[in-house]
Parts: sequence; structure tokens; C-alpha cells
Amino acid sequence: MATNKELLSKGVRYLSGALPLLFIGPSLIYNAFMNQENVWHYLVLGIGIIACLASMYLIFLGLKTMMKALFND
Repeated sequence: MATNKELLSKGVRYLSGALPLLFIGPSLIYNAFMNQENVWHYLVLGIGIIACLASMYLIFLGLKTMMKALFND
């Protein structure tokens, strides 16, 4: 049972793309709630929520791809 190295590296790239979003998303949401008197409050909140959702999607996609590479699915 050999590991598909190209598929494994693709999964690692997805996970490495999700790593910065894991930190950027919650910090943007926190920043939006701390600056509620600002005009850009809802825009920053929306970008933070989108960043969090994108990180969750990339983590799911990365783990799914890595499982395919490891178990030859």
C-alpha cells in the first residue's frame, strides 16, 4: 500500500493555506466587536466570518485529500 505523494502534498498545501486564516479570522471578529462605533464594523465582521468559514473548508478539504492519499481511496 503505497502513499500517493502528489496527493499528500496537495493536502498539506490546503492545510498550510488554512493556518493563517485560523488566526486572521478570529482576530478580525474580535476587532470588529471592539470597534462597534466605527463605520466599517459590519464589513470587518463579515470578512472575519468569511475567513473563519474558509479556514474550516480548507481544513476539511486538506484532511479529506490526505486521507485519499494515505488510504488510496
